Amino acid sequence: MSRRIEIELTSSRPNGTWTWRAAGAREPKGVLEGSVLSGGAKVGDVLKVEADFDIDGISILSIVAGKERVEKSNRLELLASEKPFKPVIETKAPRSERPRRDDKRRPRGEKGDGPAAGGDDRKRRGPFTPPPELPQRPKAKRLKPGRAHRSEILGALPEAQRAIAERVLQGGIPAVRAAVADQNKVLAAEGKEVIPADGLVTMAENLLPKLRVAEWLDRADAAVADIDSLDLRDLRSVVTSGDDPAIARDESTRAVAAKLREGLAARQEKDHAEWLSDIDAALGVGRVVRALKLSSQPPKAGARFPAELATRLAAAASAALEVDAPTDRWVAMLEAAAFSPVRSQLNAAAIPAVVAPELLACVTRLAPAVPQIAAKFGVQVAPGAAMPRPLRPARPIDKKGADKKGAPRGGRPGQRRSNNQDSQSKTKASTENV
Repeated sequence: MSRRIEIELTSSRPNGTWTWRAAGAREPKGVLEGSVLSGGAKVGDVLKVEADFDIDGISILSIVAGKERVEKSNRLELLASEKPFKPVIETKAPRSERPRRDDKRRPRGEKGDGPAAGGDDRKRRGPFTPPPELPQRPKAKRLKPGRAHRSEILGALPEAQRAIAERVLQGGIPAVRAAVADQNKVLAAEGKEVIPADGLVTMAENLLPKLRVAEWLDRADAAVADIDSLDLRDLRSVVTSGDDPAIARDESTRAVAAKLREGLAARQEKDHAEWLSDIDAALGVGRVVRALKLSSQPPKAGARFPAELATRLAAAASAALEVDAPTDRWVAMLEAAAFSPVRSQLNAAAIPAVVAPELLACVTRLAPAVPQIAAKFGVQVAPGAAMPRPLRPARPIDKKGADKKGAPRGGRPGQRRSNNQDSQSKTKASTENV
């Protein structure tokens, strides 16, 4: 769901994007597209924005126009009074003697009676009933493989081969070649005999199949343990990597691979049914933007979107594009609909009489995805124009070059160095440095 926050612009990038942080604080922070800003934006501006919070971060949807501060030129001057000060003393009655609320109500017919003072023509408004909340499904678990199979392989190797095997697990054959080259530079500078690289590389190539099988088995065991709640992307990744010839030929992997394939098929069917149910539930309570976003994230690739649900979703989205709807509502609706399977069915009866700059910028960016909407705004789509991508702000990078989930710059989210990997860089012998 989207909500409004205040941000401060911290820098402008050459590619047209701006970095920002929460106004008056260090966190959160991120990146927004320059197209949502006005022409006079500058570093240090504090803006109120409409932001969408999801699992991938914070997306800035639009700028919310705030009230201008008016400086009053006329000020009241306080003049001292010559009368002596007389304090007002209030004495409250004991709790037992205080009148009840019901006793304070005056009978109807007297002056000032009624639901509100000032006349009988005003009607009492009923209590506000917020739309019902959507049921929240448990968050999927991420894959956390152990090291049992890898430790077993490393423990069975001689000491000289163990360091090479650890390098292979860390970065494959290229890591071994790079380590040998670095070590030979040091030895050559000291006037010592260099290490024969061919023999060490051959040893690494012979160890590679067993190490890859052990690494896959560690991932597969973790996937089997959480197969009913594991993130579908992680489960699909383990199943796909099991088709590698080096892994598929090993007898120890066949039974586990078959179990994972069956589990993946069952999970895809289950998640697909829940996905359609969540879209239907979102439509039922009027959360059209939520339904559009869900429709663009199918758990099962290639599955056909039901025609009846598509008709309902397109009709609800089109009806939400009202002439008098606020700009941020238009922007949020178009950003969600442009990547949904019903984008070609989206329609708007009319556009706002006054089109805000941020709305026109949004329509221009999304024009290849929703050309029928762009035409109403007078935006032409160039032939062969590339389809837009969803707005995804980059993860904040800390001073150590890692994102907030611990991934090294350029690495996979959640990828961390283990204690075993850190210890590998501290070996001293020539073969251990390979």
